[in-house]
Amino acid sequence: MSASHAGRPRALVTAAVRGPGLDLLRQLADCTLDSWLDQPTLRIYDAEQLAERARDLGATIVVVESDRCAGPLFELPMAAVCSCRGDPTNVDVEGATAAGIPVLRAPGRNADAVAELAVALLFAATRRVRPADADVRAGQIFKDGTIPYQRFRAWELAGRTAGLVGLGAVGRALRWRLRGLGLEVIAHDPYAPEATVSLDELLERSDVVSMHAPVTPETAGMIGADQFGAMRDGVVYLNTARAALHDTDALVAALAAGKVAAAGLDHFEGEVLPPDHPLTTFDSVVLTPHIGGATYDTEANHTATIAEGLCRLLAGARPDNLVNPEVLG
Repeated sequence: MSASHAGRPRALVTAAVRGPGLDLLRQLADCTLDSWLDQPTLRIYDAEQLAERARDLGATIVVVESDRCAGPLFELPMAAVCSCRGDPTNVDVEGATAAGIPVLRAPGRNADAVAELAVALLFAATRRVRPADADVRAGQIFKDGTIPYQRFRAWELAGRTAGLVGLGAVGRALRWRLRGLGLEVIAHDPYAPEATVSLDELLERSDVVSMHAPVTPETAGMIGADQFGAMRDGVVYLNTARAALHDTDALVAALAAGKVAAAGLDHFEGEVLPPDHPLTTFDSVVLTPHIGGATYDTEANHTATIAEGLCRLLAGARPDNLVNPEVLG
């Protein structure tokens, strides 16, 4: 077992970290940096594997992103478990609390990143950027004797209405961007006082519907055939949150019927979309592989949030990003 310098904890850091927050983290603890993003293939530790690594290093702090924190990890003398996620779904918070271990999270770390991708998907889908790019690359600018101006005409977004389902950090970050583009923005979120419309009203009024809700028992499958049917004809549907929020078969049917004119999706159940899936047959649909938060800024943001929370925790204060404050008594 490796020993830390006298009086300093040791931290096992498997999240991608960078920026000023990393400097602070190194001041607080002896850090072993082993980012999951620096591996040649996908590496996510289960609870036993993570506990074994922490035990071998003598780590009393873990800073993770997707590794599972549960059972055996909580049998070690952990000073803190830090999840670089807005919602620490990879941590058994109840188990950590029972063991008296503080859990830190990183709320809002990727809000701007995901909002920017939502804007990118919106333009790419409505202006059909992907098929236009393909025609240029294939030497088919005048495809079948037509001219590009004929094939790719579209309506502009300024003056339209966008409806945001969920007004958390990402929803708020997207709201001001869309307003800056000239759209009216309305929102539905029973937990956000600023979101003042019902889901039914949002679907009826919106030219763009964008999903930003967490997946819970009340939101799973919330957009199905009835909801797509209640949307405006020619609506644009965006989902940069989770695919579980909508019925994919219903979305495909709405696209085939022309009810949904375009869509941009950044997540699929199981993280993979089969190449022969019906969604791949629509040139007005843009598909990205869950990369909304994939920016270096996201890494800098969550590093700073976790490091600042640890600084307060180790000094005996209560961090704002502490998930289970009851462990501090």
